[in-house]
Amino acid sequence: MSKYFLYQFNSGLPLQTPTAIALGNFDGVHRGHQQVIRTLVAAAPPDCYRSVITFSPHPQAFFTGEARLLLTPEAEKRALLSQYGIEQVIVLPFTHALAQLSPLEFVEQILVQQLQAKVLSVGFNFGFGRGRSGTAEDLRTLCAAFGIPVHIVPPYCRGSDRVSSSAVRAALAEGDVALARELLGRAYSLTGTVIQGEQLGRQLGFPTANLALPPDKLLPRYGVYACRVTGAAFANEQLGVVNIGMRPTVTGRQVTTEVHLLNWQGNLYNQEITLHLEAFIRPEVRFPSLAALQAQIAADCQVAANLLERVVSYA
Repeated sequence: MSKYFLYQFNSGLPLQTPTAIALGNFDGVHRGHQQVIRTLVAAAPPDCYRSVITFSPHPQAFFTGEARLLLTPEAEKRALLSQYGIEQVIVLPFTHALAQLSPLEFVEQILVQQLQAKVLSVGFNFGFGRGRSGTAEDLRTLCAAFGIPVHIVPPYCRGSDRVSSSAVRAALAEGDVALARELLGRAYSLTGTVIQGEQLGRQLGFPTANLALPPDKLLPRYGVYACRVTGAAFANEQLGVVNIGMRPTVTGRQVTTEVHLLNWQGNLYNQEITLHLEAFIRPEVRFPSLAALQAQIAADCQVAANLLERVVSYA
């Protein structure tokens, strides 16, 4: 078994043991994931490092061979988990060797021998071991032989619907960022570095910041959104309107994410900023002229300002 996972993701820090572990992919760190983490933090003995085990690549991407866009790429996920009391994130490289471990071998070799786990927390639908043959109840049974308690967290529901990463993805595909916000417990966000664009917005009277996002970040439905904007460049949270898509009016050749700040001016190049998507304004459309596009942008800005006055944000 590769020892690579003995280093916290993107930090080079050696593993800290003994551990209290929440297991799962945690893509999105939505309200259901938060319940698993809170259960772990509450149950963790004081001498244990509160830890999350996740996998890279995503097991689904590993088995299908297809790249999988993520609600929370690794760096974003790690930052979110730390806000909920997680002290270290252990990324297991999902390899053929790992995929072939039986449930018992996974418990013995990974959890007991290498991670010195003292308590575990998992969601009710957690699967592990060769072919996902092990269930959450199997994990509890196997770990009992080593004196390790396993907390199995029931589904977290919004009404009669279970909160899940798939539900968040479905909401974003429709541009329903309000529903995504309820499922996540915060606004869906896009964090990137401001790069040089074509400066068309400036020519139209609405300068924009063009964001370079992580290549594996899942984008919502193409269109225009009202957003809140945060970053070290700002003393206070800013309001903005962001266009995500291909810019069909100017025959764009690649997907861009461009935000216009409603009440702020300045140089943001090379600055990292975060857009918290609060409301969907309209889908992306092709306008007959730049003048028509300019008029629509002005209208979008007014709609965004009105929406942001009313939206209750979790950001």
